[in-house]
Amino acid sequence: MEAEKNGYIDYCTYRDERLNNQIDWYDEKSGHEKKWYYAIKILQVIFSASIPVLTSFVIDFHWALRLIGVLGGLVTVLEGISSVMKFHEKWIQYRTISESLKREKYMFEASAGVYDAANTDEFKTLVERCETIISSENINWANMGNNNKGRGK
Repeated sequence: MEAEKNGYIDYCTYRDERLNNQIDWYDEKSGHEKKWYYAIKILQVIFSASIPVLTSFVIDFHWALRLIGVLGGLVTVLEGISSVMKFHEKWIQYRTISESLKREKYMFEASAGVYDAANTDEFKTLVERCETIISSENINWANMGNNNKGRGK
């Protein structure tokens, strides 16, 4: 690995130490956000659907009225959590980034598209494109943080 000692890396090093790690991270985060999104939406559907059913018991059972109020409050809280945490948006964003990085990796390995034999520096192109994909997500997070700071004033 003489090239690494001189400050350069090869494709296998980049793939193993950066690209695959990023693909795995975004894939894992996407799955995590998807699970939370589905859990909250399923609970909202169950709680919302039970409210009309419980209204039929209000006359006979006074506890049903309290339970209806609690369920209505829970639906509102779950929607608020979903809105603040943005599980759906992050799930889609992470999945898109993961799939974009996989696409670049496979295109490079197949010498297809911008990575064909006419390109004199396919590896450099791969790194530039992958790092642009990764950094665009980081820029989005930085912009969100700046926008939130401005709202607090």
